[in-house]
Amino acid sequence: MGKIGIYGSSFDPITNVHLWTASTIAHRCKLDQVIFLPCSSKRTDKTITISDEHRWNMIGLAISGNDKFTSDRYEMDLPAWEIATYLTLKHFKSVYPHDEVYFIMGADLLLDIGEGKWKKSEELIQENKFIVMAREGISMLAAISKSPILRNADDGHTFHLIDKGLAMEISSTYIREEFHRGGEPRYLLPESCYQYIKQHDLY
Repeated sequence: MGKIGIYGSSFDPITNVHLWTASTIAHRCKLDQVIFLPCSSKRTDKTITISDEHRWNMIGLAISGNDKFTSDRYEMDLPAWEIATYLTLKHFKSVYPHDEVYFIMGADLLLDIGEGKWKKSEELIQENKFIVMAREGISMLAAISKSPILRNADDGHTFHLIDKGLAMEISSTYIREEFHRGGEPRYLLPESCYQYIKQHDLY
């Protein structure tokens, strides 16, 4: 039985921190594979600034050469109304029936799920496993204990909390702004992606 982490994000663009985070989590949680899952541009809560193809191409450039990293278009190619993390994880558990599948997320998302803001929040927590990364100013243990949804599903194996050394933030927003304003974000993302952005004049 292997261990697989599903790492969803806009990846607009993918950054060195995305890669470093995925690598650190794979190492600490002994994951055999991290699947980079770009979100759909059709989601109403997201504003994606470049095409799906450009995001997809840069993910491919960024993760090439790392055997533990792969990418999947599952959410990217779905109609917006079909997208829910609960259904996404159901899909990947069917694809990898003999493996343990974990959803990788930040503590800010844990708060939202705990407050029932996600589709099928209760079923999502009851039926899945999560790797949760610390975020500035959020107590993950307090979030779990305050939420009936979270605390009643926590059997000691539901949440793998990572609260040391993952607070480094280089946001995709910052990189987009730097490109747009004529700044120089070169070493905040893989060189191949930096050159791709320049070549296609993306931001």
